[in-house]
Amino acid sequence: MKPHLGQTRTHIGVRHALIAPDGHVKSNVPGITGTATIVLISEALGAKFAQVLVTFEKDGRVELPANDVETAGYFETGGGWLVIGREKQRCLAGSFFFAPAGQSWSITSALLGTRVTLFHKKYAPLAGVPAPKGVIGSAAAIKGEPYLGDPKATLKVLLPDNPSFDLALNIFTYQPKATLPFVATHSMEQGLLMLSGEGIYQLENDRHAVQKGDVIWMAPYCPQWFIAKGKVAASYLRYQSVNRAAL
Repeated sequence: MKPHLGQTRTHIGVRHALIAPDGHVKSNVPGITGTATIVLISEALGAKFAQVLVTFEKDGRVELPANDVETAGYFETGGGWLVIGREKQRCLAGSFFFAPAGQSWSITSALLGTRVTLFHKKYAPLAGVPAPKGVIGSAAAIKGEPYLGDPKATLKVLLPDNPSFDLALNIFTYQPKATLPFVATHSMEQGLLMLSGEGIYQLENDRHAVQKGDVIWMAPYCPQWFIAKGKVAASYLRYQSVNRAAL
């Protein structure tokens, strides 16, 4: 349903934000051409990472050079050829990847309308721990595990859970009426993309109706809680910072 003129579901707060698709504005981003590119979360919002939605148009390309930025990505729809360093693979809807800092990477020959969400972050090395390697995989090949023992709320861990990685990429899926088991408050910054369904997301003292296509930013220590509504399962893609010292 379209909002009335002058209204939006988007809410921008000091420590959290809900960004609805009705307010998307395209940006020009170096290295990304032939696309509708939406910068959804960035340092300008107060975040320490960037979340970018790329929708491929005719001859669209993403070609980013090696630098100190690492990228995790998820193909929401469509597909294309992904190259990370010397590795090349055809990706389809549900594919995900991780391009380490210090390696160039690209997406080319994408199907028209392909939607890819990217999470960019400056890599934080950890003394005595090797840097992470590139990852290309399919979410369909990963089994969702019950979250804290609840079979109606499942979690897919997409990237390796080890100290080399300073970011995590997961998919949460909730059956109707399933919830987070408690109001979570923690030091990890998060970015979410609603992949399907609908629900209510509590962020600090605010409650927001959320649906497919919505994006949420949460600063560290932002209390959060979710309940799935409607008749179909709700799922979201979640980025979060992990595995680094508090000081």
